[in-house]
This record gives sequence, C-alpha cells and structure tokens, in this order.
Amino acid sequence: MMPQKPSPRLSMRQGAIVLRGIARLLNRVRVQRRSGVPSQSSKLKFIKNRERRMGEKDIYKCSPKLIERMKRETQFNRTEIEALYKIYKKLVTFNKASGKLNTASSTTGMTNPVPVSEGIDRSVFREILHNTFDIVTENMLMDRIFCVWDKLNCGLITLESWFQGMSIFLKSEMSKQCEYCFAVYDLNGDGFVTKDEMFQLLKNCLIKFPQEEDPDESVKDLVDIVIRKMDKDKDGKVSLHDYQTTVLSEPLLLEAFGRCLPSDMSKNTFLTTLKF
Repeated sequence: MMPQKPSPRLSMRQGAIVLRGIARLLNRVRVQRRSGVPSQSSKLKFIKNRERRMGEKDIYKCSPKLIERMKRETQFNRTEIEALYKIYKKLVTFNKASGKLNTASSTTGMTNPVPVSEGIDRSVFREILHNTFDIVTENMLMDRIFCVWDKLNCGLITLESWFQGMSIFLKSEMSKQCEYCFAVYDLNGDGFVTKDEMFQLLKNCLIKFPQEEDPDESVKDLVDIVIRKMDKDKDGKVSLHDYQTTVLSEPLLLEAFGRCLPSDMSKNTFLTTLKF
C-alpha cells in the first residue's frame, strides 16, 4: 500500500481570506438591500440592537440536539457544526430584514408550498458559490445547483439543506459527489441525462469561431462523443448507474457537463476556517 500524501497545511492567512470574504458578502448584501428597500434600515437597526443586547454568543449558539443530529447525518464534528451554524444564521439575518420570508415558496409553482421560517435566497447563495468556493459557471447551472440544494423546493436554502449541501461540498466521498453532480445535470429530474440536456449543458462550453456556419454542430459532435463514452447500456441516454460507472473509472469526468463542486483549494481553506 502506497503511503498517502499528507494534506497541505493551510496558513492562518488563507483562513483569514475566506473569513474576510464572508464578511464582505454580508456587508454587500446589507448595502444592496438597504438601497433597494427603504424600510430595511430600521429593521436592520433593530436586529443589530438585539444582537448587542443578547450578545453574539447567545444568538448564534447551536443547540446540543441539533449538534448531535448533524453529527449523525453528516461527517462534521462539533466545532465545524457550530461554525457552519453561525455562518448560516448571519446570512439569513438579511433575509429576515428584507421581509422576503414565505414569499419564495409561492413563486416556485408548488401546489402546496412548504412553510419556511428562514433561509438563504438565490442571490446570497450565488455569492457564496462565487466568492467562497470559486464556482463560476453559467446561470442555468447556477440555478440547477440551487435547486439541488433546495431540498424543500421552497426557494430558500433551509438550515438542514445548508448542512447537507455543505457536507457534500466539503466531506463527501466520490459516490455522493456522483449523485449530487448527476442531480444537477438531470435538468428535468427524470433520472436520466439525455442528449438534449447534454446539449443545453455543453453549448456554452465551446469557443465559437466567427467563420463557423453552424457552431451548434460542434456541440452535437461533442454530445455524440460523450454518449458513446458514458452510455453503458446503449439506450441513448445516461442513467445514474452509467454516470457512476464512467466516473469511477475516470474521475476527471465527474464534472463533465459543468463546474458544480468547489476546488480542492477553496474546500480545504474553508474547512480550516471552521476550526477557528
């Protein structure tokens, strides 16, 4: 058995960079929402005054019951759970101040909306993907990532969805990553990635040259190559089993249809900040 390479030690400076990024995100959301909704100013002031009275330690304290449950359901330890809980509560503070709660569920087309008391909305989630995890991709893929995280289909990332999503981002094994990526790429949620879905996912990945008469032909050629590579049972589409089998033999194909997982560097750096 070959000795495993020790994971690179991350400096205090790298950890501080991520924490500053989260702080900038919170400040930017605060400024944007203040400028967009005049009545938010008094609401934010009320929240700040409440924080000063109660103390940050009490507001962002994670209950022992939640800690034990998350230790069972995820691979996070107590310190990491408490840190993730604190980050989540800071982010949803701005959703509360903006008065957007319970409106997101009514705009998703659900027949029976799930009542949600708090959560992270799409704009804040997008900032997290960009600034914390270096995920810069097409809008369609960004929306798909949000939908996969949004387990209740309510238009907000709830606390449980936050922990489950972060567990996949930061601690999951290849099999769980396969399931997550496949769910992102399965645009209509029918359990298969079809040629049409591959075309939609890949059409913005290729460089289009002005002299090309039909740039889409190059995308179609690429889709045909991918189908031949991944379609193990030759039924013209890729199932989860097809996808897992392909990725396990060639791990570089995990994000074949677009970036939806954090880089190793951003993941390790973020994990380091949770220990402080």
